Amino acid sequence: MAGTRVRIKGLVQGVGFRPFVWRLALEEGVKGRVLNDAEGVLVLTWGRDEAIRRFLERLEAEAPPLARIDRVSIEPATDLPEPHTDAFRIVESAPGPAATGIVPDAATCPQCLKEVFDPASRRYGYAFTNCTHCGPRFSIVRAIPYDRENTAMACFRMCEQCQAEYDAPENRRFHAQPNACPQCGPGVWYEENGRAIGEGDPIEQAALRLRQGEVVAVKGLGGFHLAASAWLPEAVRRLRARKRRPDKPLALMARDLEQARTFCEFGALEASLLESSAAPVVLLKQLADPGLAGEIAPGQDRYGVMLPYTPLHHLLMAQLPGPIVLTSGNLSEEPQAIDNMDARNRLGGIADGFLMHDRAIVNRLDDSVAGIRIGKPAVFRRARGYAPAPFRLHGAFTAAPRILAMGGDLKAAFCLLRDGEAVMSQHMGDLENRRALRDFEDNLSLYREIHDFEPERIAVDCHPDYLSARLGRNLAEETGIGLVEVQHHHAHLGACLAEARVEPGADETLAIVLDGSGYGRDGTVWGGELLTGGYRGFERTGHFLPVALPGGGAAVREPWRNLTAHLIAAFGPGYRSKLAGTGLEELLSEKNLPVMERMIEKRLNSPLSSSAGRLFDAVAAALGVCFDRQSYEGQTGAALEALAGPYLERESGYPVAVSSGRPVVLSWAPFWEALLSDLKKGVCAGRISARAHLGLLDSLSSVSAQLAGEREVNRIVLSGGAMQNRILAEGLHRRLIACGFSVLVPREFPVNDGGLSLGQAAVAGMLSCQDGDP
Repeated sequence: MAGTRVRIKGLVQGVGFRPFVWRLALEEGVKGRVLNDAEGVLVLTWGRDEAIRRFLERLEAEAPPLARIDRVSIEPATDLPEPHTDAFRIVESAPGPAATGIVPDAATCPQCLKEVFDPASRRYGYAFTNCTHCGPRFSIVRAIPYDRENTAMACFRMCEQCQAEYDAPENRRFHAQPNACPQCGPGVWYEENGRAIGEGDPIEQAALRLRQGEVVAVKGLGGFHLAASAWLPEAVRRLRARKRRPDKPLALMARDLEQARTFCEFGALEASLLESSAAPVVLLKQLADPGLAGEIAPGQDRYGVMLPYTPLHHLLMAQLPGPIVLTSGNLSEEPQAIDNMDARNRLGGIADGFLMHDRAIVNRLDDSVAGIRIGKPAVFRRARGYAPAPFRLHGAFTAAPRILAMGGDLKAAFCLLRDGEAVMSQHMGDLENRRALRDFEDNLSLYREIHDFEPERIAVDCHPDYLSARLGRNLAEETGIGLVEVQHHHAHLGACLAEARVEPGADETLAIVLDGSGYGRDGTVWGGELLTGGYRGFERTGHFLPVALPGGGAAVREPWRNLTAHLIAAFGPGYRSKLAGTGLEELLSEKNLPVMERMIEKRLNSPLSSSAGRLFDAVAAALGVCFDRQSYEGQTGAALEALAGPYLERESGYPVAVSSGRPVVLSWAPFWEALLSDLKKGVCAGRISARAHLGLLDSLSSVSAQLAGEREVNRIVLSGGAMQNRILAEGLHRRLIACGFSVLVPREFPVNDGGLSLGQAAVAGMLSCQDGDP
């Protein structure tokens, strides 16, 4: 007989792991005990060597569906007293410094869903049915260990039947912290004008209002949503007007895969993503005639679609004839409401009624957004269902100090790095919004408290005016903690290397990083970059030609300004002579071009930018797309991608000039010459967009292959917000793979600025390890 101490780390709390261990121990005849503590799960065993060997083999092979085992350490335990009984026991959680991960919220499992729609079940029609395989996790947790008293369920005392389930190791609700039923758990009601409507089923009342074309605020898992019937154009227009969201696509919820296929086309990979426990919004190709309101995704060829992920959503969708718009419960760009009173105050002018409940949302979580890119799932917004599950990095990062990385100001998310793991926060939006900034600060305090995290280094973006960077600098100054500034595009490179667990020291890589803007080493705005390097540094080996941004931030919002700047950069002061017969002469004549030209000439509020995003703006404006203004970030790029799709296979790209020096500079005079010629010929916008995309693909793939070959680099990274463009990402990947390169693209974290903090943490971690600095 021998004793063994087994430490399991990873996502192993709140997923039914202890009863799973208990059942294995009974089956294999192993004695001992299992408990949760701040590091994960601890198993103390006593038994014959062969029994313990089988027990340990099955421990990893048969883990529960929501569990993720990162590390199992096993050591003999000679100090364990032999148990006096044959029992294997589950014992109470042990306190201590937090080191374990929190499991993300999980969509309703098939077993719970069956109960919800089974008239014979005591949970029939109950909107908060859950078990250890599904339900709320991070959205309700206040502290680790993940026990009921540390969650929003602490105020709901379980009835005798629920308590019996909770106490029975053989039951799938054993220690399911949100366990409840209609007799003892949270309840749902429908209200209008602050007054509950007491008659009838509240979910049925909400469904009736939706069928009548009204807007209903629905309290979900991580926040409130605004719902409207997707088949009623007037309802969608009403929602857009009230929410002040004129153009940005709205997410849809479908009852099931069958209903989703009535307006989208997709395959097995997308279906698997839709039905996964994360249940993200998935980008799907629209059918030619989807039969839904045209106002849902104007100018796009894809819908963002999700399936119901709570019993409440399932019950609501079962009473509706078609899909609904389900968008964040906020005014445009604000964080979504999570508190009932706050929702009444902020959404009262948008929603006609409210479907409410009384389970508190502790942690705000937007819906995650994902899709299939290059044949595999990729996350574009990481929130509900994914956050805050940690990333396990390369083993070298275990030597790095504890890093707090602050991320960027757009698509804000921070990152905690310790013991070789990176914990990324959920997406929090644009920090220029006051409510979003406060949310960022509150979440930062919460994560540090939950994870008992005291940083030894703070990593920030180099931009002097980023609010996230200011917060980091202030914290470093107040505490005396070392500060590491990480260049924006270097962070994009570092994030890709970190996710792929590339070994430091073998990390030399060429990165193609295309985005809207990032503060460059030379003080200009970068955004179309070819970098060569790794975690500890980089060289700018190529970039797009810097072009003026007349009006600074105004040029980001008004694409015609970028068109003017690009034409001047391509053709000089006489650029107007190139416009005859293109239709642009008339459009631009309505603008104050002399002022714009003087601003560019004298560099008055016209910083230089190599931005890929601003090139897309200019091309879109030339085609009359968002000529005067774009209402959300990336609108021009998404519209150009949709226009180009049908024509790609039959077109060739516009020429791009490539310099012979180093760094290589890609410039656009021949590109614009060809594009203007096509406008004069009356070539349709879709063909022009396709030729523009293909010109970028031709130039970037050939230049990258050349630079990588010169430096004997075999690995190429594709990153930056512009790589959300499917044509660019898939086209570059296909061409570079064909040239024999290993190509990395982000999968588990967003390719846009939502992944910056991971890259900052990885770069700062390796820089801090350099020359033996711990």
